[in-house]
Amino acid sequence: MALIVVDVMPKAEILDPQGKAVTRALARLGHEAVGEVRVGKRFELTVDGEVTDALLEQVRTVADEVLANTVIEDVVGVHVVEQAAQPGAAQ
Repeated sequence: MALIVVDVMPKAEILDPQGKAVTRALARLGHEAVGEVRVGKRFELTVDGEVTDALLEQVRTVADEVLANTVIEDVVGVHVVEQAAQPGAAQ
């Protein structure tokens, strides 16, 4: 089994009211060093078997077609976070 993470963010030209609210809250709490916050989404997909280039391409397709609203969001990352060792594999 493996864990694949897909990160989705609002497109740069899209307003991000959640990010603005977090930015203002941080400033009120005295964290002036933070200039701007953008809020996105993280999807964790658990898959069976080995993660191949073909599987990652399939996940990218799912991300573009289902997980992200591509009118206002970009898929900014698809990566394997952890991959369990296969039984009997040398460690």
